[in-house]
Order: sequence, then structure tokens, then C-alpha cells
Amino acid sequence: MNKQRTLSLIGFWGFVIGLIIAVIVGALAAIAPAISGAIMPAIIIILIILGLIIGFLNITAKEILLFLVATVALIVVGGVFTPLKTFGIGAVLDNILSLIATLMAPAAVVAAIKALWAVGKPGD
Repeated sequence: MNKQRTLSLIGFWGFVIGLIIAVIVGALAAIAPAISGAIMPAIIIILIILGLIIGFLNITAKEILLFLVATVALIVVGGVFTPLKTFGIGAVLDNILSLIATLMAPAAVVAAIKALWAVGKPGD
């Protein structure tokens, strides 16, 4: 296996692990806020680190525009599910989306810098 393939697999697994963490902790945060409150700072740091890994290893020049649009859409919908009070589903969905946005925001910053670099560098 070549080096580029290995790095992209690391980025992919960082994404998968980050999503799993966001879903599990997001659901627990709505159900048992005291438990999740104690571990939330560590979870956020883990998600930020995974997001940076994703941004550096997974996002190619061809994917930057679509990735940034998807990330902006994800951040914009934050809080939209709060009115759903049935079974607390709104709080669960909002917590999960918030943690997914926390995962993707660092990756979006890296992708945006890559895009700015590509636009700003002298070329043909």
C-alpha cells in the first residue's frame, strides 16, 4: 500500500470515529447531561484533533468546494430541531449536529486555507 493511500485511510477512519463519537456523546448529552458534562471538554478536544486530521488527510482540491458547502449547511441547521419536544428528540438531534459541526469545523478551516492557497499562488 502506498503512502498516500495509507494517509487517506487514516483520514477516513478519523472521520468515521469522529462521527461515532459525535452520535454517541450527543445522544448521551441529551439523556444524561451530568455525565456528558464531565467528559465534554475532552470530547471536544478529540473531535477538533480528528477534524484537523480529516482536513489535512482527506480533503482533496477537487472536493474542497463541495466539502465547504456541506460544512456551512451543517452549521446553519444547528438548533433547528430544538422545537421537537417529543421524546426529547430535538435535544438529541441538536446535540449530535453540534458535535458533528465541532468535528467538521477544523476540517473546514484547513480546506478553506487550502482553497485560499490555491487561489493565491501564482500559476498559469
